[in-house]
Amino acid sequence: MKEKVIRSKRKKRLNVPNLITCIVFFAIIISIPIITAILPKEDFSEMENTSLKKMPKISAKTVFNRSYMNDLEKYISDHFAGRVGWIKGRTVLETSLGKQERNGIYILENRLVEKISEPDYSAVDKSIAAINTFAEKNDVPIFFMLVPTSADIYADELPKNAPNVNQKEFISYVCGSLNKPVTSIDVYQTMYSNRDDYIYYRTDHHWTTKGAYLAYAAAGKKMGYTAEREDMYDIEHAGIDFIGTFYSKALYDGVDKDILDFYHFTLGDNVTEVLVTTEYGKEPRSYNSMYFREYLDVKDKYSSFLGTNAPLVTIKADNSGGKLLIIKDSYAHCYSTFLTQHYSEITLMDMRYINMSYKELIDPEEYDQVLFLYNASSFMSDIDIKKLAY
Repeated sequence: MKEKVIRSKRKKRLNVPNLITCIVFFAIIISIPIITAILPKEDFSEMENTSLKKMPKISAKTVFNRSYMNDLEKYISDHFAGRVGWIKGRTVLETSLGKQERNGIYILENRLVEKISEPDYSAVDKSIAAINTFAEKNDVPIFFMLVPTSADIYADELPKNAPNVNQKEFISYVCGSLNKPVTSIDVYQTMYSNRDDYIYYRTDHHWTTKGAYLAYAAAGKKMGYTAEREDMYDIEHAGIDFIGTFYSKALYDGVDKDILDFYHFTLGDNVTEVLVTTEYGKEPRSYNSMYFREYLDVKDKYSSFLGTNAPLVTIKADNSGGKLLIIKDSYAHCYSTFLTQHYSEITLMDMRYINMSYKELIDPEEYDQVLFLYNASSFMSDIDIKKLAY
């Protein structure tokens, strides 16, 4: 009888931790939805660099076709309390189990690299044809630079058998398809031979200012200028905790944060004005520097180079150089830093934000040179360069 009583007491003692676990579990289950409902809702997640779902409107039609429930599920998912923390925890768990890819980003030892799908060559050929048409219609020296991304330069660090486009072959294909009026500038070997330097961000898709400098120096012989030595620049570590676009997709904290550098010419800054046109028909915004320091206080620190993407940006410099038109993606933003030593006016045109003929905005023949500057990944997926044929 005594033995039965002892066993009964042991069972009660063993049930206490289980009871506490159940209470905590149900408290979490009940409190998280309440906290989610109470917390203020944002339209944009800066950490993930993406827009968040808005509360869907209910109607008989949306209920009947189930779109309301689908949208409501996405809304709850986007605004779930502690959502980013939950995602980070899941990423840590998955990487500890050996998974090296999340949301299109490969997680390497101390680098995040994008997963690039095989390009649609029919779309690529349209971009090439548009550049050739542009060259035929405009009597001005035209140069073309296609920059490899970190996915190719560090391909040997990718998971075994991970799909990855051979960017060297892709760049050769594109450059080989351009007509003679276009002069190709090959920077692949320059980037690869300096791969041990800090030439690409660890958490972002851009090259660093150091990487841009190397390409600028390599391009000088083709474009007719003598590049300034790197020791002619004072380097300011303007942003020391930069986390970029790859981080936003992977939400993985196991990679060192990036350092964003401003290069200041030792003999003085010669930029007199920067004009940013964000909307057709409106006066451009005027700045007195290429470095927009207000972006150093937000997550998107790369935008401290000339701001966020805009249809047109014009940089005016105090020198006797000619005028340069750059048709580009955002790799050109920090690259332009160095060109102000050789050109008195540089116009950056981003075809992604132009929905009219470029002829209504600029006349290429008013420029001394035109430079196409894209990274290989963005060129593969670009659908806007073809507008140059219109």
